Amino acid sequence: MSMRSRTSVLLSLSLVLTGLGVSAGPAAAKAPPPQPALAAPDGTTPIPAVEGPLDTSAESYPFGAADHQEVPQDLGELGYVEEEFLVSGTSNVYTWPTQGPAQVRTADAPYTTRVLVRKPAKGREFSGNVVVEMLNPSNLFDLNIGWAVAQEQIVANGDAWVGITAKPVAVEALKNFDPERYAALSFANPLPLTDPGNCATVAADSSRSTENGLIWDIYSQVGAWLKSDDAANPLRYGSRTTQVEHAYGFGYSQTGGYLVNYINGVHPLVVESDGEPVYDAYLVAVAGGAFAGAYPMNQCEAAPPATDARRQFKDVGVPIMRMMSQSDYLPGIGSRRADSDAPGDRYRHYEMAGAGHATPDELTFSASSADIVAAGRTVPPTSCNEGPRSRFPSSIFFNAALRNLDLWVREGIAPPRAEPILVRDGAPVLDGFGNVQGGLRSPFLDAPTSTWFGTATGASFCFIAGYERPLSQDVIDGLYRNHGAYVRAVKDSVRTLERQGFLTDYDARELAKDAARSDIP
Repeated sequence: MSMRSRTSVLLSLSLVLTGLGVSAGPAAAKAPPPQPALAAPDGTTPIPAVEGPLDTSAESYPFGAADHQEVPQDLGELGYVEEEFLVSGTSNVYTWPTQGPAQVRTADAPYTTRVLVRKPAKGREFSGNVVVEMLNPSNLFDLNIGWAVAQEQIVANGDAWVGITAKPVAVEALKNFDPERYAALSFANPLPLTDPGNCATVAADSSRSTENGLIWDIYSQVGAWLKSDDAANPLRYGSRTTQVEHAYGFGYSQTGGYLVNYINGVHPLVVESDGEPVYDAYLVAVAGGAFAGAYPMNQCEAAPPATDARRQFKDVGVPIMRMMSQSDYLPGIGSRRADSDAPGDRYRHYEMAGAGHATPDELTFSASSADIVAAGRTVPPTSCNEGPRSRFPSSIFFNAALRNLDLWVREGIAPPRAEPILVRDGAPVLDGFGNVQGGLRSPFLDAPTSTWFGTATGASFCFIAGYERPLSQDVIDGLYRNHGAYVRAVKDSVRTLERQGFLTDYDARELAKDAARSDIP
């Protein structure tokens, strides 16, 4: 039995004795008030106190709930349920002055954040995997991007997905949205305004009364909770022990950069204290090098410089995949390193040719426009000067990556390797249709009908949204003498990519069906 398992048994017994256990069912009664977090008696990662699942009604529901997304989803049709929890504990605020593990700056700052859980409704359908995401706050509210880009694989495999509110500015949005539901949330700065350690100047999306640097221990503690036998763990499925076998860390863009901080600065501390990591592998999405490649460990110190070794992965001890998009691979080119299958340094670097960074899916599968406005935030634009955000389905890459990451962890099957996007003299090398060469391939580039751009112009995040420019009809007619020729080109591409491991079977089938349904040429 691992140290965490021994700790979890003690904590679960304590919870039973104090009557803190709550039902994890979708029809749970009103949750009891949160209790103080229980310190781990052996110095391992503590399990946070939990309130929930919170009641849901027409008047009060989770921000970003599946049935209140921009395009609502019925999770029941997928065999899934959604629950929301408040978790509370204490977090160290760290400093990270040099390469190596982070150091404690301020100890034991109280926090309360919220956790959104989507899981198979029936325990027998649960794979044992949980994907744990720090929700992206770049638009000043929570975006459920991991669910947006990898939900097909999550559902197909029976995984659970957990999103954590990770930044005070997103907490502010939640409180605007539902002041009563989210009243308890707090990322309060443990240092008073009069303390010299509470810096006088913070980033525009931050406040001296709150502290961005509480997320690191929160992330460890939520993962430890899901792997524990804690009575409130929603992934116990009514049993006495957790059904989680593996936890996979996920972050996208800003929170992908957070993962860099966590992996290099905090993961080693967890291994030292617990004897094992909380997270068994990581998928770091569209964050690397000079592009979101690391963030300040606390809001009073600068992020590691763009060329700093703290932005690169080496000998982490668990598998890591880093995936860059066509929008960000050039500024993030410093994140490139050789792939490795060495037991302590398992690593893959991928660059998604044709894919944009800011996708339509991240808006489709997050809170509705009305709820974003209710949260006091501006609805991000779906179009830029060049037209709609790129429809390029980056999900085909993330679905395969998550499957391959799980196979790497569970069965030791090394994922396929891919060349990066081809760059010469600091610029991409383009094919005759204006598309990049190299990178993760797809029929969108190998049986082309459009030129795919990674950047656009306009408001908000248009500079990383990308867009599509259809090829002229003359060019398409020259490529494909008839509809059957186009369909065969697509099928040849997807068969090759599926055989190589770069596409799932269901994405390969859907891409072939889409080609057959099209009117090309």
